Amino acid sequence: MTLELSQVVTECDLPKRNSSAWHGSARRQIIIPHEKRVVLIFSARALQRHQIELPAHHRSPQPQLIRFEPSRGKICKQLRSGQTLFTYLHLAADRDQALALLASGATAIAYETVTAPDGSLPLLTPMSEVAGRMSVQVGANSLQKANGGFGVLLGGVPGVAPAKVVVLGGGVSGTHAAEMAVGLRADVTVVDRSVKRLRELSSIFGSQLKTVYSTAHAIEELVRDADLVIGAVLIAGAAAPKLVTRAMVKTMKPGAVLVDIAIDQGGCFETSRPTTHAEPTYVLDGVIHYCVTNMPGAVPRTSTFALTNATLPYVRALADHGWRQALANDPGLARGLNVHAGQLTHEAVASALGLDFRVFRAA
Repeated sequence: MTLELSQVVTECDLPKRNSSAWHGSARRQIIIPHEKRVVLIFSARALQRHQIELPAHHRSPQPQLIRFEPSRGKICKQLRSGQTLFTYLHLAADRDQALALLASGATAIAYETVTAPDGSLPLLTPMSEVAGRMSVQVGANSLQKANGGFGVLLGGVPGVAPAKVVVLGGGVSGTHAAEMAVGLRADVTVVDRSVKRLRELSSIFGSQLKTVYSTAHAIEELVRDADLVIGAVLIAGAAAPKLVTRAMVKTMKPGAVLVDIAIDQGGCFETSRPTTHAEPTYVLDGVIHYCVTNMPGAVPRTSTFALTNATLPYVRALADHGWRQALANDPGLARGLNVHAGQLTHEAVASALGLDFRVFRAA
């Protein structure tokens, strides 16, 4: 398949596998003219499904931009100097992937550290919204007796108390988790270390929501009595802090549930370990743990539309101007740069990994 005109190519643009456009070869190949800057938007699974391989010249320092979702070690090993990867990276919790990207010499821009003028994280926000809302959905399901849970209904019924839900973190995902839990009439408490944010949440939800300032003692007491604990903490680019210790988990009631939204950044529960959509939960100390990485992958249609709405302007900027000029034009996009020419360029990521950090000047 030769790309002649399109600048942005997605899986939907590919011919059917039995099409003559593939020239009948057993192994499909995308041929990209040297003078074009082409944006490939494929998942790693799509590359396997269509049996696509990138031609040899695509691995040389050419001005193409590649975006794979999600980023994985095998994909990183295909990258070369002069190529650009634009996706979620979460390198602070993935040393192997970080080292693979450093070895490749490629330029890697992370969605999760791109910032808006107001300091928000515009490319992390849509997936945080999805994960926050999903956390209550999967938590309620895990609490059902047939799934090993305590056997309580989040909202209770007249004459029966609702379940106690504790949300650690009042950011985007925590707020959306709280909104869903309040909507289901649970007894909801949000914990955060920002008094300003707690005031905002109190103003939004009123008496439907309790707010607690974050201390180790407060978390210990709340976790002990909770039916569902949702970990929604975030430090941009850095590993998530371990707010719930193993000792705290041991005090929880059997059949209680922990949902760790922060697992992509290493998790905020000491007992967390990554799980998959195929096997989403495990039980430790009698407590059900839901620690699925890439939670929004369970609802791909919603997630894809939400993410594309946010990323498309950045993809266009990178395609139109090249990554150097795009970063020079937009300081917020420049903050997304995590790796360039074998060096870590994001201080929080480098600190989390214990590796050297180098400031990159876009202009």
